[in-house]
Amino acid sequence: MDKKWLRWLAVPAAALMLAACGNGEEAADKPAEEQEEAPAQESAGQAEFPVTMTDAAGNEITIEEEPDAIVSMIPSNTEILFAVGAGEAVVGVSDFDDYPKEAQEVEKIGGQEFNVEKIIGMQPDVVFAHESALGVGEEGLQQLRDAGLTVFVVKNAMDFDETYATIEQIGQLTGHSAEAEEIVSGMQSKVEEIKEKATEVTDKKKVFVETSPAPEIYTPGSGTFMQQFLDIINAENIAGDQEGWVMMDPEEIVSRNPDVLLVMYDYIDTAVEDVYAREAFEGVTAIKEEAVIQLDESMTSRTGPRLADGLEAVAKAVYPEIFGEAEQDEEDQAA
Repeated sequence: MDKKWLRWLAVPAAALMLAACGNGEEAADKPAEEQEEAPAQESAGQAEFPVTMTDAAGNEITIEEEPDAIVSMIPSNTEILFAVGAGEAVVGVSDFDDYPKEAQEVEKIGGQEFNVEKIIGMQPDVVFAHESALGVGEEGLQQLRDAGLTVFVVKNAMDFDETYATIEQIGQLTGHSAEAEEIVSGMQSKVEEIKEKATEVTDKKKVFVETSPAPEIYTPGSGTFMQQFLDIINAENIAGDQEGWVMMDPEEIVSRNPDVLLVMYDYIDTAVEDVYAREAFEGVTAIKEEAVIQLDESMTSRTGPRLADGLEAVAKAVYPEIFGEAEQDEEDQAA
């Protein structure tokens, strides 16, 4: 984890420790009833504001008090906000925000071309933008700033550690540091458990991850989250010699002969059936072994609280004999 996040996390922790020590000395002289009340007041804990941080755009942002109205401009930010307990303050989300269910009921502000006037009309205390959208959305973000809104650009996390830091950052900016730390701790534990189980792999499987259908079949190569997933579970990405997201020719996929083929899109109802129906794929091991598996793309790509669950889903799909059968979360199916 980036040490700068550890530094700002240490400040409120140290303050609480000092306060607890001081109360402990005074408590000895108080009646029993008063001694019981003091710890309860301390454990409730008040959020530490104002909070000042530098965002991914290089701007120093200060949030004076816990936000009552928040606009989130990308699904990963929204998932974090609801997970840490700030969901009730979210008044606007992007058109693509579908998790959790509560986010589907929140007012939509558009996609990459967001509605500046609508956001301004919501009068949010803070707008959580995202580094990945800076290229196309910077003009609109500046209009929000010019209108007097506080815009915080969240870093585009590239690995688990940066995802943990992002969750903790949003937690502190919204007054939910304790909840954020608990989420991160749970994610870290799950990832470590998966890493430990992956040491049981003796026959390393070759995996192809399909993120769009034929005729333009795209797949993640090295330098992507999926590459990190496959490295963690001790599997081989057959596109690992490519950098970033690449289009791969069907003949090349056949020649590399994956043992498992993961389908990462659900906008085609017959996606898995279509893969099995490709004539050229008849000799591919994943086809012969019926190892074409569809997974929830949002859970495996959004850099938020469900990312460790996404890793587990991939592990179960590739190595069911070690991790168990892959099952899609019921809430995801309902969404």
